Amino acid sequence: MCDYLQQILTARVYDVAQETALDYAPNLSRRLNNRLLLKREDMQSVFSFKLRGAYNKMVKLPPEVLALGVIAASAGNHAQGVALGARQLGTTALIVMPVTTPQVKIDAVKARGGEVILHGNTYDDAYAHARQLEAEKGLTFIHPFDDPDVIAGQGTIGMEILRQCQQPIHAIFVAIGGGGLISGIAAYVKRIRPEIKIIGVEPVDADAMSQSLKAGHRVRLPQVGLFADGVAVREVGAETFRLCQQYVDEVMLVDTDATCAAIKDVFEDTRSILEPAGALAIAAAKAYVEREQISGQTLIAIACGANMNFDRLRFVAERAEFGERREAVFAVNIPEAPGSLRQFCRCLGDRNLTEFSYRIADQQEAHIFVGVQIQNRADAAAMVIKFEQCGFKTIDLTDDELTKLHLRHMVGGHSPLAHNELLYRFEFPERPGALMQFVTSMSPNWNISLFHYRNHGADYGRIVVGTQVPPQEMAEWQAFLETLGYRYWDESQNPAYKLFLG
Repeated sequence: MCDYLQQILTARVYDVAQETALDYAPNLSRRLNNRLLLKREDMQSVFSFKLRGAYNKMVKLPPEVLALGVIAASAGNHAQGVALGARQLGTTALIVMPVTTPQVKIDAVKARGGEVILHGNTYDDAYAHARQLEAEKGLTFIHPFDDPDVIAGQGTIGMEILRQCQQPIHAIFVAIGGGGLISGIAAYVKRIRPEIKIIGVEPVDADAMSQSLKAGHRVRLPQVGLFADGVAVREVGAETFRLCQQYVDEVMLVDTDATCAAIKDVFEDTRSILEPAGALAIAAAKAYVEREQISGQTLIAIACGANMNFDRLRFVAERAEFGERREAVFAVNIPEAPGSLRQFCRCLGDRNLTEFSYRIADQQEAHIFVGVQIQNRADAAAMVIKFEQCGFKTIDLTDDELTKLHLRHMVGGHSPLAHNELLYRFEFPERPGALMQFVTSMSPNWNISLFHYRNHGADYGRIVVGTQVPPQEMAEWQAFLETLGYRYWDESQNPAYKLFLG
């Protein structure tokens, strides 16, 4: 059994890594009424903690083994750490990356001396190919998380935190992908100061560790969300799972909107922009304070990465308002009569509007899509009550994914020609030809009656499609969905769709 305390105390990371700052976050601390400190791993030379574990693994290899070269599979941060470590140690690094990897991350690996091979659409594809090349070329595989030396390297972050913060610490929040980071931090902190809570954080759509801990065994997810790509892991490591079972107090889940809000929070405190995975811990710290109603405590969140695609910032900015609970969107019905719009505006009062779309639906009733700045979710609920009191039927759409992704950009009305229309949302890897592949795979007998696509600057694309499928062809339609290979959601009964487009 590995003695992680000894392994972390003797880890070789500072040839390439720096001891990062533990920064006080003044704005967040004031809002939370607690002292929040950010462990700034985003300030490493590769903008992520990953170089610690990768280098610690490589520097311990026998010289004759190291000389043959190393290989890794990664979509970004681990790849940069391996490439940098290999250059420092005078060996070669072959990095297998999915073809969906953004060019900025490919270029970053090459800039640090790594040779890049693009293979497959997912990390799993790249991993399998890397293990094949490992055997063929006699290279040493550097695992991104499930390796004691890698775990120990990441654990030096826990060692630094306890050295930098001598006062009582209530909890440390750590993002979880495969589990290497939290395993290393927890193995050290729980040996030295076991009273400190170690709280893991995962996206709601990539919760492999949470599900595994609940099940008592490792659970492999059939698919994972790609927004927080740095933690998009379908199965956690065997050793990391064992350590998390032993040391981690709980795992919290956060959604995309909360993650975007946390990115904005950190920017306002530090003027730095974290990647989604890097902001998970901050999002969870905020949720934890709200849930536990604590005050006056010291909380630490690991800002674990800043390899953000610039084009993704538009999406983050749009969704941060929802994550902060500063914007609500509503569908409001008003009578199609002179003075109704004026009456609705009086009902709004001096609220600041963020969006306002209007189109006549029929001779009796008009539908309004309105976005309004709010203070909190209770404020949104109060607005629904006020609209109803003014005589306007209202639906709160703030938490409706179809509305936030698509309908707010395309409210246009009903079509008398859209018979037998089905509405589906799809996600697919954002790569050249993916959209055309989707369209051409559909039956020529099915007319596309609605189509909305928007590039969010992410590693995946999102579309909403209205398709006219005759009732007798529903079995064929279902078979098409199952063989397409993309994630999908049936939105045909969505109330927002029925109100504005159906």
